[in-house]
Amino acid sequence: MPQQKIVLTAALTGVAANRAQCPYIPYTPEEIAEEGRRAVEAGASILHIHARQDNGAPAYDIETYRRIGEEVRARCPDVIINYSTGAVGISREERIHHISALRPEMAALNMGSMNYGIYSRKTKSFHWETVFQNPFSDIRFYLEKMREAGTLPEMEVFDNGHIHNAMPLIDMGLLPQPRVFSFVMGVMGGIPATTENLLHQARSVPAGAHWQVIGISRKQWALAAVACTLGGHFRVGLEDNFYLPEGPMAKSNGELVEAGVRLARMLGREPATIAETRAMLGLTEVRVS
Repeated sequence: MPQQKIVLTAALTGVAANRAQCPYIPYTPEEIAEEGRRAVEAGASILHIHARQDNGAPAYDIETYRRIGEEVRARCPDVIINYSTGAVGISREERIHHISALRPEMAALNMGSMNYGIYSRKTKSFHWETVFQNPFSDIRFYLEKMREAGTLPEMEVFDNGHIHNAMPLIDMGLLPQPRVFSFVMGVMGGIPATTENLLHQARSVPAGAHWQVIGISRKQWALAAVACTLGGHFRVGLEDNFYLPEGPMAKSNGELVEAGVRLARMLGREPATIAETRAMLGLTEVRVS
């Protein structure tokens, strides 16, 4: 029996990485949309998007997201748009207001609180650290706003307990079908990026749920290969990892997606088209213009 088509998501820019680390990180709406075009042409069917100010700093305003959506749609009329709602230091209303205003097909839903840090073994110090707060009251608030917008939640889980945080929400009838989990692995404060941990994550999701792995840095490729063999999906992109499997820095999100397509096909999985991904996730209406 042929395996299910594999969905490739491209995370185009994130909020933490900058051009001092990777000169190809897009900042402006036009740059982000061009990276989206390259990713879609290479085989991605979902674009995960954070907004940035033109100087690269994070942006959370509706207008910047609107400009990004317009630029993406001008280049990729049918791609699935997935906006981030992750943020630290702003109100929960500001974290979700672009979803209510623009009604994207999908949006990230962070499923638990955690210590979040970047640690250097060389200097024996944390370069950056914070507490990423997502109490149940906020998760329910975001779910209600997504329901009103008709937006499918993409549940981002940074540890195994975050998967189980979905269970009371399912029991309360707050999480719609289909249920989509993203295993973010390799972040300091979250679950380490190992094959054994990915197996445990995949076994922990509710029956019938879709899942993808988001491997951070160079561990991305090994975890993507495991996802292929387990029947899952995976995400690539400059938000998560700058480097191609062979070692060189990628010059675009498109190059990372191309590498993901090669990997999937080597392991017997064919990338899903945008139309196939829409059918898989029940996304019949193109959103954000």
